[in-house]
Amino acid sequence: LGNKSPSRKAGEIDNRGSHFYLAMYWAEELANQDKDAELKAEFTPVAEALASNESTIVDELISIQGKPVDIDGYYFADDNLASDAMRPSQTFNKVLAGSSQTFNKVLAGL
Repeated sequence: LGNKSPSRKAGEIDNRGSHFYLAMYWAEELANQDKDAELKAEFTPVAEALASNESTIVDELISIQGKPVDIDGYYFADDNLASDAMRPSQTFNKVLAGSSQTFNKVLAGL
């Protein structure tokens, strides 16, 4: 997993994979900072979950590539179908769902 930049080749990290790494690195940085103890406490389990599931998440993101996906249109795609296509990692989705209160709390403070 050396190159974490999106590639145009199937079987390599794409935009979904690079978004995973962005989320993981932000969670790690927020977990490692010492200026805000509450923020550190909120993001430590997220960072740990993302790091410990990195290979599973990346495998899930790569395994979906190269297959056609019906999103019920091009200009007016179905939002649910498009969301499912862009969020194929059940593991990543579970971590995000479990931490959605954390992310909402941070976003509310911006």
